[in-house]
Amino acid sequence: MAVVVVTDSSSRLAQEELQRYGIRQVPLHILLDGKDFRDGVDEVPADAHQRHVTTAGATPAELADAYRDALEQSGGDGVVAVHISAALSSTYGSAVSAAREFGPAVRVVNSRSAAMGVGFVALTAAQTAAEGADLDAVEAAARAVVPFGHAFIVVHRLDNLRRSGRIRRGASLLGSALSLKPLLCLDVDGRLVLGQRIRTATKAHAAMIDQVAEVVGDGAATVAVHHVDNPDDADDIAKELTVRLPQIAPPVVTEMGAVLAVHVGAGAVGVCVQTAG
Repeated sequence: MAVVVVTDSSSRLAQEELQRYGIRQVPLHILLDGKDFRDGVDEVPADAHQRHVTTAGATPAELADAYRDALEQSGGDGVVAVHISAALSSTYGSAVSAAREFGPAVRVVNSRSAAMGVGFVALTAAQTAAEGADLDAVEAAARAVVPFGHAFIVVHRLDNLRRSGRIRRGASLLGSALSLKPLLCLDVDGRLVLGQRIRTATKAHAAMIDQVAEVVGDGAATVAVHHVDNPDDADDIAKELTVRLPQIAPPVVTEMGAVLAVHVGAGAVGVCVQTAG
């Protein structure tokens, strides 16, 4: 058998990737009108991010069930679980708690990222497992690429992030009062921080492209562009990145996903980058 990788629905991995590498995915939750919607499983109302909703991480019980099934699937070879940044969700803490039941057979990795920033780490682990590597090697491969992940996002307003506690109130009020378009990024600890306040969305997108180009330089990288109800801008950014960085494959463009959309709001566009080191 082989080591099995588990991740959560924040990862934005395509079904083909999940199936190709046998990656198991645990849903995060959207709580709306007294109902609990499982991200990636249940049909979430399309306007959820425009309503007063809350989100919740995967529970210890859900994670334990996933780890138990994955461990059985691995034939005892072990499980590597890659999850959304501990600074952004309770999922990582729940994962660590759930993994205790299985001792060293289940290893939990904090991606310190979100969206495809999580997905890139999970894919690295799964590809390493597919090559026949043992549990220690798969875990090491996942941890090794975490520092080379970068994520940037332009939001139209900071209100959603302020309500959810993902960014401090003062930054949100200033951004809203001046009608600025904030460019945010994830820092080395996986915390969402305010990078620049820019007058227009067009200029903010250009600044984000500059940041990505600077991070990648002349090196190899894998890039994904995510959006919330903003496919045109996402496509334009992906095309510009392809021009600016001819050595990379065209970025995949996907929706941000229901849980992340609740926090960043309509119109948001983000870029996740995995450099080669």
